[in-house]
Amino acid sequence: MMTPSMPPDWQRLREEFPVTQRWVFLDHAAVSPISRSAHAALTAWVEDVLYNGEVNEPTWESEIENVRTAAAQLLDTSPECIAFVKNTSEGIGFVAEGFPWQPGDNVVVPADEYPSNVYPWQNLACRGVEVRLVPSRSGRVLVDDLRAAMDGRTRLVAVSFVEFATGFRVPLADVVELCHARGVQVFVDAIQGLGAIPLSVREIPIDFLSAGSHKWLLGPVGAGIFYVRSDWWDFLHPVSVGWKSVVRHWDFTTLDFRLKPSALRWENGTLSAGILLAFGAALRLLLQLGIPQVWQRIEALTDELCQLLESGGWQIYSSRLAQEKSGIVSVVPRHQTARQLVRQARQAGMIINHRAGRLRISPHAYNNSEELTRLIEFLQRADT
Repeated sequence: MMTPSMPPDWQRLREEFPVTQRWVFLDHAAVSPISRSAHAALTAWVEDVLYNGEVNEPTWESEIENVRTAAAQLLDTSPECIAFVKNTSEGIGFVAEGFPWQPGDNVVVPADEYPSNVYPWQNLACRGVEVRLVPSRSGRVLVDDLRAAMDGRTRLVAVSFVEFATGFRVPLADVVELCHARGVQVFVDAIQGLGAIPLSVREIPIDFLSAGSHKWLLGPVGAGIFYVRSDWWDFLHPVSVGWKSVVRHWDFTTLDFRLKPSALRWENGTLSAGILLAFGAALRLLLQLGIPQVWQRIEALTDELCQLLESGGWQIYSSRLAQEKSGIVSVVPRHQTARQLVRQARQAGMIINHRAGRLRISPHAYNNSEELTRLIEFLQRADT
């Protein structure tokens, strides 16, 4: 469609998303619409299975490895560090259940995390692992507060790339530096930033990461990325192994329990080929645009949105400092409840959301200024 060396044609990108013909869709922090290219990849696979059954399975397998390569490019890592998962929660569970805990260990987690990044750690209480929840400060997760919660038995800090309700972008480089200096590992729930904001695990040596495809990556529900730094392949126990976890996985008649020397050992069985092929089309679209260019566009749209909101008398709850902002804008309603405004917006053809009693507005790169103006005009009428 286009290459990072060329300035992206945002109007042409809109043509990839037929959702724009029906809705002002500003809710990419929930479940995003998919693109024409992702739709084409999925329907092509369905047609193939309809007429050919499993005949072309080797082709699907080969193409899935190309998707793995694209996912590795997204994170600036090698394909061997990437496993595919059904969703973010599956990857979190792999770390929580497979980590070499000892009774008395603890894990530090911001208190305002999405439940998927809290419950798996709390589920370790039966193994003697304590969860230390760190309160935020006006929606911000401070490294000093994480530091204060840590002690000599802290084994892992679990944070989001971007906080789901506030849009606060966690300073991952500072968190990793703090943790690794103390021999503590870092897990990142990246679903609210990956695809919208550049992230290199070479520059920021995160230990573990998980992210579903259905938000900022513009992919379908049912696919995601699980990243494991190579140092941890042999120390993070794979709690759910299967026929595909081993080196000779196509040799069904020979039992040879040697796990793959890569993150692929966490793929225990047959993958959802059609969903992954659609995810691959979504990844290629973003990589062709260039993630830095995508972020520049989203940043410009959210900055414009905040200016319009503030001029209309709304309070922006999200931090808009350069190093802390994201594609999520959290807004305090003036008069109506956030839930009421979200319902009325949908009736007016606009998709936004609410979290923690505030409006949550999350545009992507294919949105435009006209849509933002339409939303503001609606809010001016409705929130009175």
